[in-house]
Amino acid sequence: MPEYLKKRFGSQRLQVYLAVQSLILFAFTKLSAEIFAGAIIIKETMGWNLYVSVLILLAATALYTVIGGLAAVIYTDALQTVVLIVGAIILFIISMIDIGGYESMVDLYFQAKPNITVANTSCGIPDPNALHIFRPASDSNYPWTGIVFGVNILSAWYFCTDQVLVQRTLAAKNTIHAKGGGILAAYLKILPMFLMVWPGMISRALYKDTVGCADPTICEEVCGNPSGCSNIAYPKLVMNLMPDGLRGLMVAALLAALMCSLTSVFNSGSTLFTIDIWKRIRKNASDRELMIVGRLFVIIFVGFSIVWLPVVGKAQDGQLFNYLQSIASYMGPPVLACFILAIASTRINEKGAFWGLMTGLVLGVARMIADFALGSPVCGEEEYRPAIIANFHYLHYAAFLFATCLIVTVVVSLLTKPQDPEELVNLTWHTRNQKSHRRNQVKDFTLTEKDTSAVLQEKHSDHHQDKNDVTVTVDVKTVETPITSQSIGKRILYFICGITGNKEEQLTQEEQDNIDRKLANLATKEDPFWRRVLNVNVVICMGVGTFFIAYFY
Repeated sequence: MPEYLKKRFGSQRLQVYLAVQSLILFAFTKLSAEIFAGAIIIKETMGWNLYVSVLILLAATALYTVIGGLAAVIYTDALQTVVLIVGAIILFIISMIDIGGYESMVDLYFQAKPNITVANTSCGIPDPNALHIFRPASDSNYPWTGIVFGVNILSAWYFCTDQVLVQRTLAAKNTIHAKGGGILAAYLKILPMFLMVWPGMISRALYKDTVGCADPTICEEVCGNPSGCSNIAYPKLVMNLMPDGLRGLMVAALLAALMCSLTSVFNSGSTLFTIDIWKRIRKNASDRELMIVGRLFVIIFVGFSIVWLPVVGKAQDGQLFNYLQSIASYMGPPVLACFILAIASTRINEKGAFWGLMTGLVLGVARMIADFALGSPVCGEEEYRPAIIANFHYLHYAAFLFATCLIVTVVVSLLTKPQDPEELVNLTWHTRNQKSHRRNQVKDFTLTEKDTSAVLQEKHSDHHQDKNDVTVTVDVKTVETPITSQSIGKRILYFICGITGNKEEQLTQEEQDNIDRKLANLATKEDPFWRRVLNVNVVICMGVGTFFIAYFY
């Protein structure tokens, strides 16, 4: 994603800004929240100390991430997804049977008031709008205005510009595979209603005095968090309802899911740092150096996230999901505004994009600091925050931030010199099909099946065979470095960092551009049959989503 901004605007400062912001978001959201969630699961199931649980989780995750790289991440993700879904389905069935079905779940949920409450407050009383998506605009949890405007902005930012997801898409063999992966993910996003939301409601109904505790003192005793114990709802259900064998399977599935996310963050974070930041500091850094730096960065990255864990537990009334959404609301909208305008309009220039991002950064960080510095009152405590913080919902703030960044970017762009059209070829929606060549870019090539076998035979060859038996020949000359001649300590270090004894000869920029362009031409070829299959599935998936929105409006 940072590389696109560099090509679109010819600006390295935008590339570095997006890389740094992505790393900050990784640390505050993905890494901290997922480590915290994993630690809660281990603590609730094993009874271990929070930080001991963190160390065990990180050690197990880092073992195959550091050694295996992106390939290990993708393969383990695919395997662990199956384990997670199977385990979650089993728990869903057991919990629904235990509570007596859907109607009984709804009735018991709304009756699940804890025995000990705080006088003259609504703490611990289930939200009467819990089964509705569109709630009053004044709703303190999820106002309809925030759902319609704020959530859609956050969803577009996350699923279209997040480095973790985009990196997986770019790793696909071709565009058919990339689109198919996105549609499969959309289908899987339907499952949380049944595998997460309903089991959470069941847990609240069954354990109203622990999961649904209202008194800060009791909550502190139950889960160590005076703000509330909703974060332990799922592991509580697992430990109390699942039989012994299945309980172990479910704990393994939960930890597998968190390890999937952590490995993705480790890999994407190290990639962002080494490619977009470290290579600017050391322009001639070798692949070996980048591998070592990437691994060391992950260690520092994780250390910061562990230090941040106490804040995660107490933010946003102790609800982990709300914490994640609030951080995204303060940091994500400026990035989405920048990418939308960069793709949609050729008139947007570097200065407009930069000042739009800077404006969003200042406003977002200011609100985030105010949120964490002031905190939120626990049950029974009077509201002490300024009205602009207490009454300005974070989803509303996301919409405000998005609109502000759009306006600033457009105004600054219109007041400054437009970008040269020759620099925008194939980089915006209007110029995506232009046949001319971008300034300072290598000549474009049209690759046919007859000439694919002749791609780059200047150096030694590796072969990649696609389903149409089209062979792409990419030549790289290697020089062997005897590993046995190195010390034992260096061999262990190289093994951990994924470094072999082969030293690749550096390609020239023109050779690398030729390879990239020709492989891109192959990757964008789409079989008409599979394109139609994907289009039909998009319509079906959107129909299912529309049905749920209408049913739970």
